[in-house]
Amino acid sequence: MKYEAKEKRLRAVKVAKAINSIEGVPIPDETNEFFRQWIDGEISDDQLTEVMLSLCKRISYKRN
Repeated sequence: MKYEAKEKRLRAVKVAKAINSIEGVPIPDETNEFFRQWIDGEISDDQLTEVMLSLCKRISYKRN
């Protein structure tokens, strides 16, 4: 993966974390490894989306 693409993905993760923090919705630490894999091109956009949706559902079920 090109350096520019990795930098763009890293910025996207930083922005997502900042927005969630502002909204009072912290991102669990366990997501960091998935973000790293996505930034490095080890997993696809679809795979990251699937993992994140699964994690959100699991967190939601724990709260209810």
